[in-house]
Amino acid sequence: MPPKKQPAAKPPAPRMDLAEARARIDGIDRQIQALIAERARWAQQVGKAKGPLRRAVDYYRPEREAQVLRGVIDRNQGPLSDTEMVRLFREIMSACLAQQEPLKIGYLGPEGTFSQQAVLKHFGHSAKGLPLSGFDEVFQEVEAGHADFGVVPVENSSEGTVHSALDHFLHTPLKICGEIELRVHQYLFSRSGRIEDIERVYSHPQSLGQCKGWLRAHLPDAERIAVGSNAEAARRARNQEEAAAIAGEHAGHVYGLRTVAGPIEDRPDNTTRFLVLGREIFPPSGHDKTSLLIATRDRPGVLFDLLRPLAERGLSMTRIESRPARTGKWEYVFFVDVEGHIEDPRLAEAVAEARRAAAEVRVLGSYPVALP
Repeated sequence: MPPKKQPAAKPPAPRMDLAEARARIDGIDRQIQALIAERARWAQQVGKAKGPLRRAVDYYRPEREAQVLRGVIDRNQGPLSDTEMVRLFREIMSACLAQQEPLKIGYLGPEGTFSQQAVLKHFGHSAKGLPLSGFDEVFQEVEAGHADFGVVPVENSSEGTVHSALDHFLHTPLKICGEIELRVHQYLFSRSGRIEDIERVYSHPQSLGQCKGWLRAHLPDAERIAVGSNAEAARRARNQEEAAAIAGEHAGHVYGLRTVAGPIEDRPDNTTRFLVLGREIFPPSGHDKTSLLIATRDRPGVLFDLLRPLAERGLSMTRIESRPARTGKWEYVFFVDVEGHIEDPRLAEAVAEARRAAAEVRVLGSYPVALP
């Protein structure tokens, strides 16, 4: 049998020279800029269509923003990652919204905290961040209308619930209108950058807990001192030669510290969930979560009676947390997260039925699920 004839090799594609590649990039940049300007003009038209609104918060619609960003993820075919594409579109939307007036977002300060990073991730750099001294002040500023929204941490994948934030929902009229998941990397900073100089370590209690294994292995004799925020820890370490701070990378740069080690968190998937506080519940986005506060009557089987309406309707509960009600000895409330929006008929029916078995059922918010 004669040997099989091999197909002729394809001639190599002509190599584009550097000047031509740059010229094409320049042309694409001009198209991108023109399209962004056109989008901004249409965003202005949307504002005009809504009528004579006066503030940026009147134009902001988190459910619409979530739908747009999910579309970005669905269309993305690389080479940029979903995370990068979402970040780019988030900044475009942030800048377009700020044409009217930038959103004012309260967060646990000072500058350099993970809460500030969460604000930038969710609202973009065109929003105006308001660093505040504590959870009380974040809630108060949003309630008073001095801040359009607030951002507070509520749980960490390593250390669990931030109880001091969760307890504020017992008495506030504010609503949850968004959630943010932030991948948290912890770094050890000091003035000298030398681990042998460190006698004490400042950080927020949650961060100390997230790094306790690393500290036990590398700084077993160093004193651990809890402070109100990681940025506060960095400020203290800046003024003490023998001190160090555990904080995010941004905080180390803000306060002029040197990196001793990092990332040093014990779990590689260390993530903090933040809640966005507002003054109203927004319409469904199509992929939502609802948070409920349930106060129970003291009788056998009450928790089963409260959760049964959800199970019977096939509603998935993603989280449950009990806290003292602060109304009497051994009285508790439950914080429950459920998939779906309160406008969904099945969830609305389940909540109505649960109200007949509970002392109180309050809808804390229905909001878009955090983007992956």
